[in-house]
Amino acid sequence: MPAAVHYAGGAAAGPAEDTHAVPAKNRWSRVALTFRDVPAEAWCSFVCRLAWEPDEPAEAAADFVLAGFDFLAPDGSSLDFDHVPGLTRTLLDPHSAWIPGPAYQPAGAEAAGAALVRIAFLVPAPARQVAVSLRSWRNALPFEVARPRLHPHDPAQERMPPRRRRPLAVEPDWLDHALVPGERLIVRGQLFAEETGDNAALVRVAYHDGDGAEIAPPYPEIVSTPAFGALVDLPAHRQARRFTLELAPPPGAARVRLGFAAWDSDNPVELLAPPEVSLADRLRLESLSGDDLLDAPTLAARLADRLGRPGESWGPAGPDDAPAVLDRASAVQRGPASPLGPWQPLRLAGQPEWRLPERPDWSEDPFRSPAWRLDYQSLSWLAAMAAGPDGLKRALDLALSWSRHNPWGRPSDGLSLHPAALSARAEVLIGLLARAEPEGEAARLLAAEVVRHGLALSEIVGQNTFARSLHQIHAAVALLAVGRGLPACPLAGFWSSLARLALREGFDALLGPDGAFTEPSLHARLELLTLGRVLIPALAGDDLATFLAERTGPAVPALAGLLDPGGRLPPFGDGPHGVDHAGWIGRLLALDGRAMVAERAASRAPAPGAAGVIAARYDAPGRGWGHFACGFAGQGAQDHRDCSSFVFATGGARWIVEAAGSGQFETGALRQYLLSSRGHNVAHPDGREQGSGNGWLVGSTRLDGAVLHEIATSVHGPEYRHRRIFVVLDDLGGLAVFDRFETRDRPVGFEGLLHLAPDAMVALANPRLALAGREQRRLRLVPRAILGQPGGLEVVNGRNDRPGSVQGFVSRRPGALRPASLLRYTVSGRGRVCGGVLVAIDEAREQRLAALVAGEAVARRLAGE
Repeated sequence: MPAAVHYAGGAAAGPAEDTHAVPAKNRWSRVALTFRDVPAEAWCSFVCRLAWEPDEPAEAAADFVLAGFDFLAPDGSSLDFDHVPGLTRTLLDPHSAWIPGPAYQPAGAEAAGAALVRIAFLVPAPARQVAVSLRSWRNALPFEVARPRLHPHDPAQERMPPRRRRPLAVEPDWLDHALVPGERLIVRGQLFAEETGDNAALVRVAYHDGDGAEIAPPYPEIVSTPAFGALVDLPAHRQARRFTLELAPPPGAARVRLGFAAWDSDNPVELLAPPEVSLADRLRLESLSGDDLLDAPTLAARLADRLGRPGESWGPAGPDDAPAVLDRASAVQRGPASPLGPWQPLRLAGQPEWRLPERPDWSEDPFRSPAWRLDYQSLSWLAAMAAGPDGLKRALDLALSWSRHNPWGRPSDGLSLHPAALSARAEVLIGLLARAEPEGEAARLLAAEVVRHGLALSEIVGQNTFARSLHQIHAAVALLAVGRGLPACPLAGFWSSLARLALREGFDALLGPDGAFTEPSLHARLELLTLGRVLIPALAGDDLATFLAERTGPAVPALAGLLDPGGRLPPFGDGPHGVDHAGWIGRLLALDGRAMVAERAASRAPAPGAAGVIAARYDAPGRGWGHFACGFAGQGAQDHRDCSSFVFATGGARWIVEAAGSGQFETGALRQYLLSSRGHNVAHPDGREQGSGNGWLVGSTRLDGAVLHEIATSVHGPEYRHRRIFVVLDDLGGLAVFDRFETRDRPVGFEGLLHLAPDAMVALANPRLALAGREQRRLRLVPRAILGQPGGLEVVNGRNDRPGSVQGFVSRRPGALRPASLLRYTVSGRGRVCGGVLVAIDEAREQRLAALVAGEAVARRLAGE
């Protein structure tokens, strides 16, 4: 229960005990609840009952209420984590989660005017307290919060990889930064010390000149000692100590090395996140722009003035000096782009062809598609246009047109500031600048626009805005290109060093040395590996290239082992449509002179505990290929709720499929459906969809002509112990899937979902048999209850009566859903229930599966023995 409650913005205690009323004043109206003695490095679920007014007009808002989370040290000081599993970084609160409106809640809850809300997250060490605020956001009428509680999960049921931490030792941990001549470097961060006092940590400082030689101290504004040289002492009078270093370089300094260390090995001290790095505030975008809507040349001129170089402009490097990593990675992913004629229609983001206006105003949105707008605003298609006959002039004109229509602070389309669009556009502008007439007006204007993009990217990268995500990697790659492509700019060296540090940190966070990814989406994993492999030749001679080679090299063949015989990766997590994964991986392997056929023949699926995926394929002559895959990677706030979901193909046809698709750039009910458990082949108990959490392989066992896989998950909260058990025939002619849920001695029931391919016809023969057919093929689906009572079968196709009940759809192109048959089966009981479905292409294989399920090895697993 909360140990303390605080109100703000008109919020107050509710009419009943343990209730809190929050008015619809938006953002500042909130109730804040502090929970103490929280276990560190453990998953917890925040649970409350949310009630709303019957005539609430914002019922379909996906961001109805904002739940904010602040993690506190044992002494109550706030901790600045760059990432908390299960939550998202936001501005008003350190970490947050959105609570959707009444229309997205279960049907019974909407009728009752209240719903149970559960938000799962990991409490990172060394936090021992959590402050949870429920904040008014899109709601138009007041809402009420009742019985807020924090439920720690049972650590005996969890299995998590160790979280990355940054302990400091007496021997310094060094960071290297390039400097801007004559400008201060600002480094911000936070320390945590177990014991408070004057001797917590220190930062050793060493400046170097342009040739790499160390400049001897003393340095301006820094103490020097004979034993340690120049240093900054960082005492900690509270356990969490925020620090800001304002470093004033001595004359001639080109770089600075900062060594973070503990004074005493007996007093544990750690950095809670990578330090944020920036220049003085007067060189930041907000300060340079002020309240003015500046075009790029005016902004660049103002920057030159503040650097003490009035009237100076900065020309480009040679065309081969700036690595076009994002463009090359795109070519590996999609194949080399065909030249685009200057007046040829555009085809972006899987949408139909569209003819670009002669004079676009850059607010165009012909398909009402966020994915299309993002691709359009990235200007990535200008590279193909510039490569075509007579296309360079048109590409330059369009780039300058975009710049004129998008003064900083008032973009024509807000998505143009999305990090994916910003990063790709910066690299395109660098490429166009390198090909423009050096002394021409176009080159001057483009250089100014590149400077503006460099300033924006450096703030994203330096502040770790998108820590542990592909967005941060994209921004760092683009910033590296800007730094190398505009070497005459005084900020170029600083930008390049900032990008290198962010790339090392980003790859280290997303791909561990053991090959374990923290990103659940297989598509995103492949994109990360592609960026790493393409970066290696661009960083020739750099130790960062060696680091990237060691991390990414072994992972590419492992992903090749997950391809089905049709050339697709399993569709778990977030991913766009129409991707040729086999061609993509083949081109990626070809970068290192490896052949796709040989790698697939020799590769096996990666260790399931590391990859979060089980996969098997069958491709023998005469019967057609088969494929099975199950994904159980850890899940966060914005991920698909698909932990333990699976796909199944046999006889050369895909039968059980995912709703799939990319929820990242979809909107409204479509996005909510794609991310929800209802769009995946999972089971959930008592009407509760999955939350954030983990999945792990308990074990795999060989049977007679089959394999048993047992997976455990924590995504259903601390009230349930969940196991999902698969029995997969070696020839992939059938499989059995069972779920076991255990609770305390109370009634419990679950529903399982199976999405059939859209062109499969499904019929119920009786409550114990469903038949699916497509062309001349047949599939039998037989429900079985092991513990508890079966609830029969139901086929749902195209249900969309309310946003929270959408079912029976799959996504096959952006922005649209296609009706498909969903088979729903239920099992209910008390304390412990277990049931599932046998899936087979004929009666003989159904009987084989039934015999295996009845055998001792499987029966003991199903019973939980």
